[in-house]
Amino acid sequence: MSKCEQCIVRQFNSIKALTKDQLVQMANCKTSYTIKKGEPIFEEGETLNGVYCIKDGVCKLSKLSSNGKDQIVKLVKAGELLGQRSMISEESANLSAVALEDMEVCFVPKNEILQFFNQNNDFSMNVMKTICGDLKEADDHMVDMAQKTVKQRLAETLLYLEDTFGKNDDGSIRIQLSREELAGMIGTATESCIRLLSEFNKAKSIELQGKKIFIKDKKVLQKIS
Repeated sequence: MSKCEQCIVRQFNSIKALTKDQLVQMANCKTSYTIKKGEPIFEEGETLNGVYCIKDGVCKLSKLSSNGKDQIVKLVKAGELLGQRSMISEESANLSAVALEDMEVCFVPKNEILQFFNQNNDFSMNVMKTICGDLKEADDHMVDMAQKTVKQRLAETLLYLEDTFGKNDDGSIRIQLSREELAGMIGTATESCIRLLSEFNKAKSIELQGKKIFIKDKKVLQKIS
């Protein structure tokens, strides 16, 4: 069993505030498992009986809109916790979490987390700050959707993907999203997304090789976004 106090990702989330004894307690009650690419960690409407800590890999948080389209709300990487808000508000999951690549995930039961929440003031403050940060991100995203053109949002998203998730050895953006997923992220039709990518490609600000996207001129994309 991997020890929570030796786990590197805990430095990136609220768990960093837990004491050594609490980390040992957490290691004894958590469940670790592998989620294959394309599999859900949980689905919208599901009751979450705890929180998920992402040890490795990336997942998308998305919501099914009334027209059946998958709207990506956020991408989540190693070190982040999922399900904190549902646990505190005692509501079912508002979004679905689906693996974009093979992932290592730890699940910590709600009872343990709430116990830490009541015992450890720093931990509860950290959880609240994370939830507030998520709300701020959601506000910014809503303003972007209302005020920026699809072209601006695509340029901004491509820069975000490279800055946040890095590049492969060949220089392409590490996270490979399908054209449909990318369109879902910027809130447009897949056809519009494909058309704009091809426009950026012609202008040589990006290069497309199959599913791979290479950013060739960051300055131009920054100007557009």
